[in-house]
Amino acid sequence: MNILVFGLGYVGLTGVACALKANHTVFGVDTAADKVEAVRAGHCPIVEPGIPEMIAQGARDGRLDAGVTFADRIADADLAIVCVGTPSLPDGSHNMSYIANVSRQIADALAEVDRGGRALSVVFRSTMRPGSIEDLIWPIFVKRLGKDDAERKVELVYNPEFLRESTAVKDYFSPPKIVVGTKDGKPCEALDELFEGIEAPRFYCRYRDSEFVKFMDNAFHATKVAFANEAGRVAAAYGVSAAVTHEIFVADTKLNVSPYYLRPGGAFGGSCLPKDVRALSHLAREKGEIIPVIDGLLASNDAHKEFLFRYACEGLEPGARVLLVGLTFKALTDDLRESPNVDLAEMLLKADYHLEIYDPVLEGAVLVGQNLGFVLSRLPGVEQLLVSGEALKSRAYDRIIDTNGLAGEISGLTGPVVSIASLS
Repeated sequence: MNILVFGLGYVGLTGVACALKANHTVFGVDTAADKVEAVRAGHCPIVEPGIPEMIAQGARDGRLDAGVTFADRIADADLAIVCVGTPSLPDGSHNMSYIANVSRQIADALAEVDRGGRALSVVFRSTMRPGSIEDLIWPIFVKRLGKDDAERKVELVYNPEFLRESTAVKDYFSPPKIVVGTKDGKPCEALDELFEGIEAPRFYCRYRDSEFVKFMDNAFHATKVAFANEAGRVAAAYGVSAAVTHEIFVADTKLNVSPYYLRPGGAFGGSCLPKDVRALSHLAREKGEIIPVIDGLLASNDAHKEFLFRYACEGLEPGARVLLVGLTFKALTDDLRESPNVDLAEMLLKADYHLEIYDPVLEGAVLVGQNLGFVLSRLPGVEQLLVSGEALKSRAYDRIIDTNGLAGEISGLTGPVVSIASLS
């Protein structure tokens, strides 16, 4: 393929070098003349293992060129990859001016060239907020080309990169995943050709989903670093080997380093997580250690409980008949201790909804001990709120809130269902 790469920084030059390695022809575009001249001469203006050799080879083979302008290259291009920066503004948002400028330049070039009816796939790799392609980039092409010509001449794609400096080449050819965001969530042929032969899970989705993935990834990586460092500080304060406990922690790939506990849905609760988070915070305070990430877990969990209440009750008028399916903190258990669903029931009552609760595990169960004490402290009239499975067949509800994913298995339910077992 003939590929245009906009932006000759770390991401752009990695893309240039790896495309050359895959025997494509590449033209790099950058506003910095010194970078352009270096690349044209087969030199690499950054330090990154493997890239200088691939760029030098591409130049020797005659498959690499670069320039500060590109209009004369647009007619024959099969793919355009945008890798310009989106640095932080003072308020923390991304500076999208470079993205907007490149989009205008590409749109202007497409307006002046006849590509024989071939649409140009324009792939954005720069990190940007959800909605950027739909609300910023696409309108730029429509304004310059008109809606009909824009739909005919350009295919916009979002393809986030997951490259780490010092291992960028390895990450390019062996990525953790390939994410392709398109208007309809379908594959992009040109991008599939670029990644041909690369083995990785592939996800085809719509623009906003693909745009948000990078934020989720990087925030989680930052959380992992901060969490590990906080745990290490507390460990050191108690004479515990952080290295040994880390080795034990990461060895658990079933629960600790795994998809478990990472699906957006209900808040955490039960007899272990809240109690042990509080205890770890207390251990840190005893030694004068500051651990804001861990200290913030319970506050974050409380904020999520409030969100789930608003999510479940959106558009619902006070006095509406509501059925809460699932009261225990986890399906198929009778454990009510610190169950977030008890908190949700309490919020529903305070909001003046006519609440009934069905939990198949609690039907006919005898509440005793801490279970009974916790639920009575939050829901004194819980026994009057519980309904039997048989009673569900004769009642209609304005909203059914499914907390445990079991509502679909219960016969006789009548009313719209909102699931908070997993957010979709």
